[in-house]
Amino acid sequence: MKLFIILGAVNAFIAVACGAFGAHLLEGKLSEHYLGVWETAVKYQFYHALGLIAIGILIQVTGAQFLVAAGWFMTAGIVFFTGSLMVLAFSGISILGAVTPIGVMFLISWALVIIGIAKL
Repeated sequence: MKLFIILGAVNAFIAVACGAFGAHLLEGKLSEHYLGVWETAVKYQFYHALGLIAIGILIQVTGAQFLVAAGWFMTAGIVFFTGSLMVLAFSGISILGAVTPIGVMFLISWALVIIGIAKL
């Protein structure tokens, strides 16, 4: 499914841009703690952008449609997990820490990749 390759590439682009933004424009504007939160968000976005690209390739190579669910869970994880961390870094709104555990979507997506490939 080309869609996941495209979503992965878009998210990799955004992660690189956000990483550069954090390194060049946020230093000195955010506390060390929140700069670390920002960096964590960028890392997870980039890792999972690569995961989306891999899922897209695996779907095309294997035809394993079971992996489509993995791609959607990974996309949702990027939006909710990294998104909540980025908003937290800027706002300091601690309630966003309650949203961050939605990062379990990443675990679900990787488990679905394992199951999807094991079923081949």
